[in-house]
Amino acid sequence: MALGLPSTMPGGAATVRELLAGGGRSFSFEFFPPRSDDGERSLWQALRELEPLHPTFVSVTYGAGGSTRDRTVRMTAQIAAETTLTPVGHLTCVGASRTELRSVVGSYAAAGVRTVLALRGDPPGGVGSPWVSHPQGLQHADELVTMLRSLGDFSIGVAAFPDGHPESLGLDADARVLARKAELGADFAITQFFFDVRGYFDLVERAERFGAAIPIIPGIMPVTDVRQIRRFAELSGTSLPTGLLDRLTAVVDDPEAVRGVGVEFATQLCSALLDGGAPGLHFYTLNRSTATREIYQALGISADA
Repeated sequence: MALGLPSTMPGGAATVRELLAGGGRSFSFEFFPPRSDDGERSLWQALRELEPLHPTFVSVTYGAGGSTRDRTVRMTAQIAAETTLTPVGHLTCVGASRTELRSVVGSYAAAGVRTVLALRGDPPGGVGSPWVSHPQGLQHADELVTMLRSLGDFSIGVAAFPDGHPESLGLDADARVLARKAELGADFAITQFFFDVRGYFDLVERAERFGAAIPIIPGIMPVTDVRQIRRFAELSGTSLPTGLLDRLTAVVDDPEAVRGVGVEFATQLCSALLDGGAPGLHFYTLNRSTATREIYQALGISADA
């Protein structure tokens, strides 16, 4: 064992594993790391506006190609120290040696962060370019899960893909990969954002068939900008429903109307997911709080959910 991390992390915060095991639903928010001080202030404003909703956890991602890693780790530690929120630490294989990865894990543990989301990450050259690992690094997320298991009693989350991984060999192959990560010690999964409720439940069924008996939390990205969501969908391989695209295109010059359509669609999607038995919702907030708060209100989710 390269790091002598305690089996119980400092701070006494519950892990996501423990929270999900309680039988309730998980409602969580994800933020991206700002590249400037102004952006960081905006992120903190969104965090404070969402904090009263008492989410199960929040997380801050790495930037593209593993950039902003230091800022991400610092902000995650700051959330643990200065808020009532439970932070989840992001960890990707991109551009990092095993030694660097263990150092990041140590930083999270020292800050009392007991849950880590283990991801391979996008290729350093961007989505669509070949995956190249660090010479002294890891190739796949399952190796990252194994490393985390060896370093302490972390709760470990992983990614899942209702519309298929961008480099997928097929949806069954994706389900086998998820089952492998669960076998190695992953406690829960969070999906890439999607817009087709059937695709999510098909993923859950496939995962269970291949032995992945872990909660799979659906990822939700409320549409607030048409150009932005087109780009995100193209990069991730996520399908945009024709009906939603037509409605958005009809009001494309009215930002408030776009947000209204996006919130309405996301609310309907969330309602169908929860009615169908999804273990919760994970919101990709894009560092804004308004759309998420409106969906919460429309769904009638209580602050104690």
